[in-house]
Amino acid sequence: MKNKKEFYLNSVKRRQFLGRGASSMAGAWLSTWPWQKLAAQQDLNPATDDWDAGIVQHLLPAVNESRILIKTSFNRALSETPRLQIQSNGSQRSIDGFMNDTQGEFWQFYATDLQPDTEYELSLQDSTGASLCEPWPLSTFPATQQNPERVRVLFYTCAGGPEGQYFGIGDRQGNLPIAIRQRLLKRGLSFSPQAAVANGDHIYWDLHTWQGERAGELSPAGQQSDFDFSDRVMGGTNELAMKLAAGPQIAPLYGTAFRSTPVFFLQDDHDHWENDSPLTYPVPWFQLQLARTTQQLYYPEFLPDATRSTGLPYSTSSARGELSESFGTLRYGQLLEILLYDVRRTLNVGDLNAMFLDSNVENWLIDRTASRDTRHLVHIPSNPPGWTAGKWGEWYPDVLHPETGRLTTQIPKPHWREGWLNQHDRIMKSLAEMKHRNPLVIAGDLHATGVGEMHGAGNLDFSDNPITNILCGPISTSVRGFPSVVRGVHPAPSQYLNFQEQVTPFEEHGFTIVDFEQDKIVAQLFKWDVKSQPIEAIDSLEPYYTVELDRP
Repeated sequence: MKNKKEFYLNSVKRRQFLGRGASSMAGAWLSTWPWQKLAAQQDLNPATDDWDAGIVQHLLPAVNESRILIKTSFNRALSETPRLQIQSNGSQRSIDGFMNDTQGEFWQFYATDLQPDTEYELSLQDSTGASLCEPWPLSTFPATQQNPERVRVLFYTCAGGPEGQYFGIGDRQGNLPIAIRQRLLKRGLSFSPQAAVANGDHIYWDLHTWQGERAGELSPAGQQSDFDFSDRVMGGTNELAMKLAAGPQIAPLYGTAFRSTPVFFLQDDHDHWENDSPLTYPVPWFQLQLARTTQQLYYPEFLPDATRSTGLPYSTSSARGELSESFGTLRYGQLLEILLYDVRRTLNVGDLNAMFLDSNVENWLIDRTASRDTRHLVHIPSNPPGWTAGKWGEWYPDVLHPETGRLTTQIPKPHWREGWLNQHDRIMKSLAEMKHRNPLVIAGDLHATGVGEMHGAGNLDFSDNPITNILCGPISTSVRGFPSVVRGVHPAPSQYLNFQEQVTPFEEHGFTIVDFEQDKIVAQLFKWDVKSQPIEAIDSLEPYYTVELDRP
């Protein structure tokens, strides 16, 4: 059987499809996608809970100490505004939805002035007061003056990709089927985390070829999408094409499984509808609008934080709320602060001012790293420090030698900028100087799971307070998504670094569970090998490696 993208786009030409009535077909875009049939035929579906989702197609929440933001879609368009009912301790309030698309299928609910560390009962109702789904609980985080004993967070990366096919152990095509990805996420959720961090690559639909003979031209995905690059994304044919491409990679994967688990989505290169290539940065305007619209429809932006600098790029206050698209904070009382930052959105390729991050973002990171108002502080960049696969858009100068096929820093890396490395050194130096906490970076992107310690960078010595680096593990990676397949090289520490691996990266699917306690951090790494393990093994995965860091 063809994969879902090929099946759908070859069977229904988009222009003909739109010409037969875009509004009615758009309302059923997800229900007509054949992933459900494929999953049923392969019998890969994990057991589902008995919560009644009603007409809710997907639901993803974010919270902080006083706010809730929910992104949701419905399996039919709503012509009138739905409402979110919020109840706790006998009190009740109602929040009007805000329509995020032009058809009434996608809505968000933004509630403010909530009590910290409080469980609320939420319910969705239509304009007549009829329930749209069963009620569910969701808790706000502790306030900054509270000092909780413990919090558990789930980390993973690279969950996107069109539907793949699985024929048995060691035999598959494309990405993991949605149902297997669901099974991995369900196993992660079985450990009852208070929050989850999805680190980049929520979709894969690169609009241009990024290597090979046709570099820079429209990719097959770009040709099939048939976007009008001169028009806006929202409204008309571009909006529907975006939903058809991105929706089946996100909505059926999450469904309503995360309704009570706040999730923090960080974007990376593929979320800007492109791989990292010198041909496609800075991000073209149309693709930037695609990235922002995908986020607007499917998953929450970052909620405000009092200690996050004002005026950071892509941080705005509008009718949809006070939100940041690319730079976020997960703050859990005085116990934990997690800094999340997208290094692609503001990537600068100029000779004189090359940086991954806007200088205001860098200043915020360094200022917060030096702070003392939380017991633990963790960096979550969208591109991983420590390791390299010789790609262009990395922090490091390592490149594949054309003759030996090995990574080296002895020859120039085309189009790479030393300013990126200089910024890396400043950020890593700030972490190593954080003597009152354990320096910790948890990253994704490399489609691997592993652990290492950074003891130095160039002439900088971090040996008296080395930085622990964790690759959290990918949920969905295609056969050609692993560096050893597509590039012919495994992820490796950069030769620029003094770096010691505790776990050489495994190119296997997985996730990481981290417990932040008063006096220590315990990270448990999980992996599943599609080439050697049955699907059923996912349901009982146990950590293959544990990192324990005692707080200074």
